[in-house]
Amino acid sequence: MMLRRLQSAAATAACVCMLAAPALAAPPAPQRLAPTDVALRDGGVLVGQLVDGQGAPLPSATISIQSQGRPVAEAKTNDQGEFAVNGLKGGVYEIAAPGHQGAYRVWAPRTAPPAASNGVLLVSDADVVRGANPFSAIGGWVVKHPLMTAGIVAAAIAIPIALDDDDPSS
Repeated sequence: MMLRRLQSAAATAACVCMLAAPALAAPPAPQRLAPTDVALRDGGVLVGQLVDGQGAPLPSATISIQSQGRPVAEAKTNDQGEFAVNGLKGGVYEIAAPGHQGAYRVWAPRTAPPAASNGVLLVSDADVVRGANPFSAIGGWVVKHPLMTAGIVAAAIAIPIALDDDDPSS
């Protein structure tokens, strides 16, 4: 009777693990942040600064600006991490720098909403080390091999039960 309950519980646990594995191992959905509003200066000039996580300027870095995946402009930062790009028009741009990538809604001079900033501050997280989730690799394997996983779980439960010789002899 006890053995039958354990086998039933093992089978139920194996089924639950198989069904839950894809949901648990799925990577989180990427967050889409709204573009940051930035006002251009006269002549379509976009100004900005690239700094590291502690606020120190990053000199001689390349800043690239794209619109809908197409390169629009490129600039280098000066000794204070500052840069300027001329001739931009209002629109949404992707700005990339070492350790930074973001979307910016750029407004023509004197058309920006009051909350728009007068330039961009790019913060590089290139020196930030993020720890890896040790279970993400395991979860990925479980998703790719659900039947193998169920077999391993079932064997891990059934083998000790089968080898258990504490039952009284009849």
